[in-house]
Amino acid sequence: MRALRRSALAVLTVLALSACGAVTGEQGAVEQAPGAADLVEARDQLARRADLPTPTPTARPTASRPPTPKPGGSKTTNDASRLRTLPAGTTQVIVVKANGFGTSTGTLQAFSKRGGNWTPAFDSMPARLGTKGFKDSKVEGDLTTPTGVYSFGGTIYGIAGNPGVRYGYHKLVANDWWNENPATDGYNSFFHGADPGGASEALWETNPQYRYFAVINYNIPVREANPPRGSGIFLHVSVPGRSTAGCVALVESDLVKVLRWLDPAAKPRIVMAPASELDRY
Repeated sequence: MRALRRSALAVLTVLALSACGAVTGEQGAVEQAPGAADLVEARDQLARRADLPTPTPTARPTASRPPTPKPGGSKTTNDASRLRTLPAGTTQVIVVKANGFGTSTGTLQAFSKRGGNWTPAFDSMPARLGTKGFKDSKVEGDLTTPTGVYSFGGTIYGIAGNPGVRYGYHKLVANDWWNENPATDGYNSFFHGADPGGASEALWETNPQYRYFAVINYNIPVREANPPRGSGIFLHVSVPGRSTAGCVALVESDLVKVLRWLDPAAKPRIVMAPASELDRY
């Protein structure tokens, strides 16, 4: 215990001397207190450390960012992009689809091709089909709409005047018929004159359906078949609440919009099929 007391006393003495700097000894000379050299050395070391360069903090790892996708890296997916058999020069396509083969209601979509991608030209439009829906092997009078890919006739027809189409336009007059008599040479074509017989349609009298219509080139040119493969497949004005005899029908305002959009220079095509079958085309 005495040794501890002496050691504590020595420490207190050193602290006091360091505060004053010096004491007077028996000889009157200024002497350094015991342990002062150690304190000086300690101070010198601290000073030297203060002159050292400050350590650079370790950089924190930064979170990696996902790579920015390259423009044009992926194509838009829609019903037009599913089609595989369109001619290379076709830049307009109409897709008419339904939920299955047996329904008379469906939708019509119009697409334009730009930069290799198909983009919608309009919002989807409600459409009416044949009373018995789609059919792969249509025949005359069966009330079905044929499936497949078809071009349009070079002339658009109508009881009303030209709504501003890019195709040729014929305003219907009396004795304008669509020949639907398979026993005649002009089967499945426009005819002006006396009634060709059979189920031929008096176009100028069929209102409102034929206020405007485009010819879908199904069975044009005619392919010989027994029974005949069918005739008079048009894109025309719909009658509220009614299906068609095999055509595709739209509300008049929608139809006019589509007819004005169609451009023969774009080599347009119409594709008709149940939604599940579009990949065939």
